[in-house]
Order: sequence, then structure tokens, then C-alpha cells
Amino acid sequence: MYQKEFMLEAIALSKLCLKSGKGGPFGAVVVKDGKIVGRGSNHVTINNDPTAHAEVMAIRDACKNLNTFQLTGCEIYTSCEPCPMCLGAIYWARPDRIYYAANKDDAADAGFDDSFIYEEIALPHLERKIPAIQEDREPATETFKLWKENTQKIEY
Repeated sequence: MYQKEFMLEAIALSKLCLKSGKGGPFGAVVVKDGKIVGRGSNHVTINNDPTAHAEVMAIRDACKNLNTFQLTGCEIYTSCEPCPMCLGAIYWARPDRIYYAANKDDAADAGFDDSFIYEEIALPHLERKIPAIQEDREPATETFKLWKENTQKIEY
């Protein structure tokens, strides 16, 4: 159930990040059972890490704090609609719900336009700006066969 206080915390984290110079104007929190269990803000430039988006940082923090790799039973509040990378991370984390404030058009207007990524994903692999070339499939699929046969694996 949406709770404004959590969204305001995500927005406050985005403003704090911007003011501190640690990264872009994005913030996120992960909530479980009415309590914030993870916080994150954009640290791309300060960490020299293109994956250090607010949502990813909040997911990492929540998973560490909850000692789990899945966020079932949680909600993510983010100051802006997640980019494709963050959306993928969110789906892998498996929270119950995402709430966002600004949308992707607001982000694009501020210079954070992700539309090219969506366009690239739709293209054939070799027509992308960064071509994706498949090599050595057979030895790699042998690893998947071993994974399927592993009786001690932890599914995710």
C-alpha cells in the first residue's frame, strides 16, 4: 500500500545526492513491513560505476540488511521511473511493487534519456551500436547442463 512518507524519503535522498555532488538526482528506498530496509542514491560518478544507480544501490543495501538475494514482500519507492537496467535489477530482486515519482520523460528532459536503450534492445544483435556477437555457445551450454543436474543449487 502506497505511503507518501517513503516516496518523500526517496525524493529527499535524490536531493541530498545532488547537493553533495556524489551523483545524479536519483534516490530510492526499499520498504518491508512498513519499515525502510534499504536506501540508495545515485553514485555513478563518485564510485566510477555505471551500475551504481539509486535503485541498484537500494536493492544492494536491502539485500545486505535482510540477508537475502530476493526482496519478496518488499516495495521499492524511487524518485524516478526506473531505467531499463534498474527495472531489470528490480525484476530479479522480485519485490511486490514499484512506486515512482518523476517519469522517464521528466528524466529525459533533464538529460537522462534512456529511450535509445529501448530502441537498441529491439534491434538485431549485429545492428546495435555495440554489436553483440555470439561465440563458443556449446561449451557455455555445457555449464547450463551441469546447473540443471546440480541437486544442491539454490534456485533464483
